[in-house]
Amino acid sequence: MKAAFFTLGCKVNQYESQVLSQLFSAEGFDIVDPNDEADVYVINSCTVTASGDKKTRQMLRRFKRQNPAAVVALTGCFPQAFPDAAEKLPEADVITGAYRRADLLVGVRQALAGAGRFVQIVPHEKGEAFERMRASSFEGRTRAFLKIEDGCERYCSYCIIPTARGPVRSKLPEDITSELTELAASGHKEAVLVGINLSCYGKELGLRLIDAIQIACRVDGIQRVRLGSLEPELLTPEDIAKMASEEKMCPQFHLSLQSGCDATLKRMNRHYTTQEYMEIVNNLRQSFGNAAITTDVMVGFPGETEEEFLQSLEFVRKVGFAKVHVFAYSRRAGTRADKMPDQVPQEVKEQRSHKMIQACEETRQAFLKNQIGLTESVLFETVDEQGIYTGYTKNYTPVYLYSIENLCGTIQNVVITGLERDGCSCLLAKG
Repeated sequence: MKAAFFTLGCKVNQYESQVLSQLFSAEGFDIVDPNDEADVYVINSCTVTASGDKKTRQMLRRFKRQNPAAVVALTGCFPQAFPDAAEKLPEADVITGAYRRADLLVGVRQALAGAGRFVQIVPHEKGEAFERMRASSFEGRTRAFLKIEDGCERYCSYCIIPTARGPVRSKLPEDITSELTELAASGHKEAVLVGINLSCYGKELGLRLIDAIQIACRVDGIQRVRLGSLEPELLTPEDIAKMASEEKMCPQFHLSLQSGCDATLKRMNRHYTTQEYMEIVNNLRQSFGNAAITTDVMVGFPGETEEEFLQSLEFVRKVGFAKVHVFAYSRRAGTRADKMPDQVPQEVKEQRSHKMIQACEETRQAFLKNQIGLTESVLFETVDEQGIYTGYTKNYTPVYLYSIENLCGTIQNVVITGLERDGCSCLLAKG
């Protein structure tokens, strides 16, 4: 039996798909590429935006066309948040949610045995425990993801994720250590700690994110520790100082901004002001040498006036982000923002997206130019047919280097020499 996995969305979803594929492999399935013919296709869905839901439906239809006899399974955030809508999708033979992931294999076995459609979406409950799962390796990658937190209780007015992911819960410290030890033994040199609301790690355990960071940094074989997306206001000066004292800590921080306008942030139910955000950015830059600050910015949120948009645009320029993911607001049923007045027309959203992307590309280029002449350590990951290796510095600047030696999976000191593609060119540092 052959099984293929197609993953939409965040790094948490990528981690969970890896765990599921290992579970299927242990049960005798051969894991193949989604473009190949398989007996089972699993779609791990994302429901952050309406376009994510659309992509899920498209992939369900595609896999049914690709092999009408195959079992097509839908799992993840979309069915968890919208169970009734998911159950109405005729192409899905198996439907499970974002909780009790092992139910997916039970459903697939049932469908393969001809026992009919399997639909089992377990509702989240207050006080539910962190679902223990373990990834032993990420084949073909030198960087490994480690999910240490699930759930969100922030209830931003535009976001359905608290419904899809439930309450905050955290991986036990001993499980972090054992899983990272196994990943290091598999050859992974860098670990990326990820979560749905990563900054809330340890809330129910009497711990904080810095505790998980310190645990990860003490695992032999793991040479770099990186963080996924963060809610900025939960980073205290004390925690930042402790992070900066860890040699393995990568100075790249994805601080979710959403808007650079205080009035918009208030309507979004975000829990910080632009002034507070800027103080955190400055603290990180003062504590870490050559830190990269990346973010997400939304345009066209309900009620966003032209003046508010321009304030957000100016703030983004002021921060000088290393990289920004710009996206237009997407209405989500079940959220407060969906019912807000003054919804912004689509053409205005598109115009603002274009302007914001242009401004963010300017800050990106300024950041990359500031890397030229620096000596940085690079973890090389891939090589193309021309012998050009791609790697990443500790602050996640992509670099490109020609070499006749095999550099994949190695950490090398390089001198950054110029701009190339979406990153920088470099030479191996002498000595």
